Amino acid sequence: MTLLDVQSFAAGRWIAPDTDARMIENAVTGAPMGRAGNRALDVQEMLDHARNVGGPALRALTFHDRARMLKALAAALTSHKQALYDLSFATGATQADHLFDIDGGIGTMFVYASKGRREMPDAHVYLDGEVEQLARDGTFLGQHIATPLQGVAVHINAFNFPVWGMLEKLAPTLLAGVPAIVKPATATCYVTELAVRIMLDSGSLPPGALQLVSGGVGDMLDRLTCQDVVSFTGSAETAFKLRSTENILRNSIRFVAEQDSLNASVLGPDATPDTPEFDLFIKEVHREMTTKAGQKCTAIRRILAPAQHVEAVIDALGQRIGKTVIGDPRAEGTGMGALVSNAQKRDVLAKAALIGSEATRVIGDPDNFHAEGADADKGAFLPPMVFHCADPDSATRVHDTEAFGPVSTIMGYGDLGHAIALANKGGGSLVASVITHDGDVARQVALGAGAFHGRLYFNNRDSMKGATGHGAPMPHMVHGGPGRAGGGEELGGIRGVMHYMQRTAIQGSPDILTAIGSKWVPNATEKPAPAHPFTRHFDEVDIGETLHTAPRTVTLEDIEHFAEFTGDTFYAHMDDAAAKRNPFFPGRVAHGYLLLSFAAGLFVEPNEGPVLANTGLDNLRFMKPVEAGDSIKVRLTVKHKTPRNTDYGEVRWHVTLANQNDEHVAEYELLTMNAYSS
Repeated sequence: MTLLDVQSFAAGRWIAPDTDARMIENAVTGAPMGRAGNRALDVQEMLDHARNVGGPALRALTFHDRARMLKALAAALTSHKQALYDLSFATGATQADHLFDIDGGIGTMFVYASKGRREMPDAHVYLDGEVEQLARDGTFLGQHIATPLQGVAVHINAFNFPVWGMLEKLAPTLLAGVPAIVKPATATCYVTELAVRIMLDSGSLPPGALQLVSGGVGDMLDRLTCQDVVSFTGSAETAFKLRSTENILRNSIRFVAEQDSLNASVLGPDATPDTPEFDLFIKEVHREMTTKAGQKCTAIRRILAPAQHVEAVIDALGQRIGKTVIGDPRAEGTGMGALVSNAQKRDVLAKAALIGSEATRVIGDPDNFHAEGADADKGAFLPPMVFHCADPDSATRVHDTEAFGPVSTIMGYGDLGHAIALANKGGGSLVASVITHDGDVARQVALGAGAFHGRLYFNNRDSMKGATGHGAPMPHMVHGGPGRAGGGEELGGIRGVMHYMQRTAIQGSPDILTAIGSKWVPNATEKPAPAHPFTRHFDEVDIGETLHTAPRTVTLEDIEHFAEFTGDTFYAHMDDAAAKRNPFFPGRVAHGYLLLSFAAGLFVEPNEGPVLANTGLDNLRFMKPVEAGDSIKVRLTVKHKTPRNTDYGEVRWHVTLANQNDEHVAEYELLTMNAYSS
């Protein structure tokens, strides 16, 4: 049988494994299938290539450019999904498992591509938060910005998700503008290698943006600087060893970890065996035990149920597990495939034995089960195993030992406070789920267990059809957790991008902040508009371009007509005596929405032009009431521009309404879609 030579991609060239390469086995057959590793890799050359070639190329792109790059990479991977599926069967994964790993990873990249275009500017500087006024007169301001680190991200990934594990780190890293060196776990690195080849062959990545280490990284961590990041997924023991590297500690190098997690699922006290929630609970636990053969960092390791329902849970779960076909992952009816290797199988059995010292196995016998279409002795197969711990309060192993496979422990709780305490005994986890239809139960768990968990997943009959599942990290939400879960926070939308950027406080005049952030700041210099702004296309208007309108007097007839026409006869507009009794008003005042309507009438250009639509307004404030006889005038300033597609972009206008005394009476941001000039 010809062995796969899993190569590394270093400094722009593919490098084959050497004679010291590690052998990789087929999880289904146990037979050798490939080899990976090359001790001769020049890690300093790889770091230099990333810093000096990849970094500058990525930083030259705007956030939107990088988002488009992510979309192109995701599209390339999508077009080659079948090849990734076919290769991934050798990891023991079923077709359903591929949806979590391969499709999930590609989906994550698409989400970051979308968020990069919608939530980040088409610029090189990310503005973090609002402008802070540091001087009373507004001439000295502060703003937090984020810019890409000028180093490299070293991604050390686990074996269980060779595609998703890479892409969930790679997407925010590239969006931030930082090159990556990816080091997958050797056991499944052949799948990662194929995904990397697909992305490189797409031509969407600049040189140096992505490199691959199939095998060990040598002394790479000793060569990192304060501009570099290490992002790790794996065991707590390995995380501790890597995090404790002297160079990482001495230089305060960012280390993001996602590690061991004794995740819990709680059957709410209201979820009795005759409720939809009980059936949902059994379904969720079964899915988390069998997907990827339980080799998921988010899998349910501890099953918490009201003491009086423990037997019902064991019975229902046993029936569902009994119908699960274990065997060849390529077969259509297979419900659970193999573990990643026989070495991992041995490790799971050893950890299960530790759990068994405090709990009784009630479901699953590793010495007596059938693997359909495969040899259970040669392949890395195990049945789902459920243990019952009768005394979870005094037990320790069930709360600190993770058998990284299809193993879980059920334990009974007395009241909800007891359930929360048991869930927290895991010492910090990635996720805990609560199946309940009682909002008060959910609130108590959020308050009592939130500090110990990176994510709390609540599900019931109302949300079950649309819910993503206990063990499915979504790119929109934080993936990580405190304590033994690693203390990191990956994903979480743009929060994940911030791991690879430096937050810097800038201070200066409004003009300085405008120049740095490409966003007009109040009191910055205004540019006279060469023509009415609404007659100018998206690519023609400039930041700071301003229109000042003529004033318009607001009459009592205007106020009464607006009240009659709209039906808004609130007393402050119609009853002078009642309005004067209100501490906010001097007497009858104009409607706020009347002022907005008059403002639009003052600045709108009525003829057909490049302004396609008014899509909304943000941050509306009414600052001073307007009485009959007062006049208002408008200042309309181009604050920010965001391309949306090849036809039009969004213009954000800063709108200020002032009275005859130049006092601000209202302020807001108007959003319009403006066409390009060509």
